Amino acid sequence: MNQKTLKRAKELVSQMTIEEKMGQMLHHAQAIDRLGIPAYCWWNEALHGVARAGDATVFPQAIGLGATFDENLVKKVADVTSTEGRAKYNEFIKHGDRDIYKGLTYWAPNVNIFRDPRWGRGHETYGEDPYLTGQLGMAFVEGLQGDDLDNPKAAACAKHFAVHSGPEAERHHFDAKVSDQDLYDTYLYAFKRLVKDAHVEAVMGAYNRVNGEPACGSKRLLKDILRKDWGFEGHVVSDCWAIRDFHENHKVTGCEVESAAMAVNNGCDLNCGCVFEKLIYAYKAGLVTEETIDEAVVRLMEIRLRLGTLPERGSKYDDIPYEVVECKEHINLALDAAQSSFVLLKNDGLLPLKKDSIKTIGVIGPNSNSRPALVGNYEGISSEYITVLEGIQSYVGDDVRVFHADGTHLWKDRMHVLSEARDDFAEAMTVAEHSDVVVMCLGLDATIEGEEGDAGNEFGSGDKKGLKLPGLQQELLEKITATGKPVVLLILAGSALDLSWANENVNAIMHCWYPGARGGKAIAEVLFGDRAPGGKLPLTFYASDADLPPFEDYSMNNRTYRYFKGTPLYPFGYGLGYSKIKYGKATIDKTSGNVGDSVKLSVDVENAGILQQKEIVQVYVKDMEASTRVPLWSLKKVKTITLSAGEKQTVDFEINPRDFAIIDEKGNCIIEPGEFKIAVGGQQPDARSEELTGDSCQIFDINLEGQVTAVEF
Repeated sequence: MNQKTLKRAKELVSQMTIEEKMGQMLHHAQAIDRLGIPAYCWWNEALHGVARAGDATVFPQAIGLGATFDENLVKKVADVTSTEGRAKYNEFIKHGDRDIYKGLTYWAPNVNIFRDPRWGRGHETYGEDPYLTGQLGMAFVEGLQGDDLDNPKAAACAKHFAVHSGPEAERHHFDAKVSDQDLYDTYLYAFKRLVKDAHVEAVMGAYNRVNGEPACGSKRLLKDILRKDWGFEGHVVSDCWAIRDFHENHKVTGCEVESAAMAVNNGCDLNCGCVFEKLIYAYKAGLVTEETIDEAVVRLMEIRLRLGTLPERGSKYDDIPYEVVECKEHINLALDAAQSSFVLLKNDGLLPLKKDSIKTIGVIGPNSNSRPALVGNYEGISSEYITVLEGIQSYVGDDVRVFHADGTHLWKDRMHVLSEARDDFAEAMTVAEHSDVVVMCLGLDATIEGEEGDAGNEFGSGDKKGLKLPGLQQELLEKITATGKPVVLLILAGSALDLSWANENVNAIMHCWYPGARGGKAIAEVLFGDRAPGGKLPLTFYASDADLPPFEDYSMNNRTYRYFKGTPLYPFGYGLGYSKIKYGKATIDKTSGNVGDSVKLSVDVENAGILQQKEIVQVYVKDMEASTRVPLWSLKKVKTITLSAGEKQTVDFEINPRDFAIIDEKGNCIIEPGEFKIAVGGQQPDARSEELTGDSCQIFDINLEGQVTAVEF
């Protein structure tokens, strides 16, 4: 905290009545006119662009940003987001608009671990890997808040703390039971990085319990770990109406008064919801002290001062003009982010398409002309949407005839309620038969994978029921493929699907996530080779539902690439390009050393193709002699580079002591002496990746001597 603003915050709080203090602890904080404190709504969203506050640049959904593996790109996206947010805030205030979604405290990023592909909110995260989630989460926080924390451009929030990733239908009463090993090895890592290294301003608790304690009132999570162990100085906000769950669903308290006291006494400063309206009764009953209330309100007023939301202290960002919103530079960044996120899963040579050799294109599928399939959830409004169909039509112009059919509803068996099942199959077949090449656009959208309670989630409380394409999509794909026409399958979805049949039967598959408002333009440019797809998978694509442990089981055994013992359809870290990327001989500066040593690694990377290509160079580490369960491999370093045709770059890494550390059964972070393996390449060091790419990682053995050494988690 800034000491000057901290002192002033204490002065302001000392002048408030107890009722006024408590009024600041609700997400819709009331005005205190006599102290010059205007009303303020803390609730704002900015997961992939300013959300729910009118027009803004709509970037790819967070999981797509995860697929870029690109910290610099994610930081730029967040920087643009807070710039547009400031521009809009500046104008809202001029018009006296202090409504919800109009403030500067953004409840993003979501750094929960996408541990199970059925989880509906997984597309709000950066994927299944703790390290990647931490790196991209830090980049987002740093971009959103800016470099001057005494004068932040916005305030970021790490959510949902902690051990939170479904099932959505049970989140209000579910108890996530987790070992200390998994807690620290998987679920807390990214939060720690955002708190300690990126200085995130806020942390949001989760709905569920964690080992018996409701997350928004957990002494262990909020007081012992977050405040004491990590030294967090910012504020904690509850998830919306989560504190009400204490007494209504978790049954750990008897009423709203007890729930309010439990939350505040354990370190929750701000209530998204209304339970803190009963906080006055907890105070009068002696369940919470004024000193505890003061601590919470001081934290809230201090960040409001630094943000410049009080008239007495302006901000250096007060002059950001409205004209920056959806400006050309921001739109271009969104297109670049989308193209960097697309993951080419299969290509028999059909891609990139050659416009000059095509007279007709069939664009088929429920996501072919769908705006919802562009934007995911927690989205803003765009002044222009470009669907896949519209992007292709615009790209080819009058030179190529584009036919179109939805073919089927996203998940129902008919397009129209009065029709028979498969009512659009005939038109889809006709389109395919009259086309030289077919672009199939299948997948999901945020109405069927998302948050419990969201409008439209009649499909399954937000979670997926399995990994199959919903409705009649698979049947439609098989019928279109049976025509014998070349098929490019585009998947617009925020999670992994079972694409086993497609992998064996279609010519090319590209996962496009939810690519942003103008995603159709980005897709068309990649389909025709103006840009190459640049992403890698930030999560494992399993071959079958049978590979998944029970959804409710929070043990990491046999989950994610780090612990999955089976053979995936597509592995974490996998993705093809249009150009052949060749890895030269890697070098390492030592093959033996002492516990606590760093290791330097270099590798030459060359673009042997004729198109510019992004490449994501990945480094994995494995402890071969650990005394406890450890990951099969763990991603430890990433660098994203862009190579022109024929270009070669040397990429350098430093593997530090923390990269050799493991988490033991008690949650301790230690380095044990013994043999380690370090792998470097454009993929994960596993047999399936090698089978799919024809390439293998270079692997080094290194032996570290000495004693078991504790290192900072």
